[in-house]
Amino acid sequence: MNSNQSSIPDTVRPSLGVLNFREGTKRFFELTRYPPSEDIGYFVKHFWMVRWDLSGQPPYLQQVVPNPCVNMVVEKNRTLIYGAAKHKFSRLLEGKDMVFGVKFKPGGFYPFAKRPISRLTGRFIRLESIFNVETESFEEQILSQDSPEKMVELAEALIRRNLPDRDEKVVRINQIIDRIQADRGITKVDQVCDGFQINIRKLQRMFGQYVGVSPKWVIKLYRLQNAAETLDQGRAPDWLDLSLKLGYYDQSHFIRDFRSIIGKTPEEFLTESKETMEH
Repeated sequence: MNSNQSSIPDTVRPSLGVLNFREGTKRFFELTRYPPSEDIGYFVKHFWMVRWDLSGQPPYLQQVVPNPCVNMVVEKNRTLIYGAAKHKFSRLLEGKDMVFGVKFKPGGFYPFAKRPISRLTGRFIRLESIFNVETESFEEQILSQDSPEKMVELAEALIRRNLPDRDEKVVRINQIIDRIQADRGITKVDQVCDGFQINIRKLQRMFGQYVGVSPKWVIKLYRLQNAAETLDQGRAPDWLDLSLKLGYYDQSHFIRDFRSIIGKTPEEFLTESKETMEH
């Protein structure tokens, strides 16, 4: 890790899919993200660490909305590489522990894997299936460190030893996904195709090969994540107006998709967010 790199304060970063983010980081866990070195940054979005100390307290169930990224997750006896998931992920935090991770950019893992990332969607693989390393040995090496900066250095060293050639499609994919995430007016794949002058079938093939999920799913994910982050602040919107802004023709389809990604209806999520804030 370069000496000029520092952690990214989460107080000024979006929740990036972590539900009940403000309440969770205030009471139950600490989440820190670390930027990669320049060469690693072509493929890696950031490194992350979650620490918690709930000694003598009840366990806390943390929920995370899926994202179009592959993650290498290092934790005791559970170190694995996870493909993109299409549904909400839940993790029970109990006792005192930590998890360290590497989040690859959308498409950034494909040059390492050299196989369609759609094969990894909703699944996981061991580190040695991609990297020249033994999983248990790397896990012990990372978790024995007392500083996250050293963990990042070790992770970067592993990635650098296996660094593939740069692939221009990774840049293209991230331009597309960044636009989808930033422009809330994008609700259909045709809008992406028009904006980037790309054939829809070519776009779909590229996403299947490099990202593991379809562009349609990515659009739906970020629009519903926008909605969840709004509700997470305890604000009740005009449901019909919100549905229309997200590109839905009626509320029922919006509610169905919201539940498929978030795991509960918008009303249930809003009620839970309000109750969490009150406590």
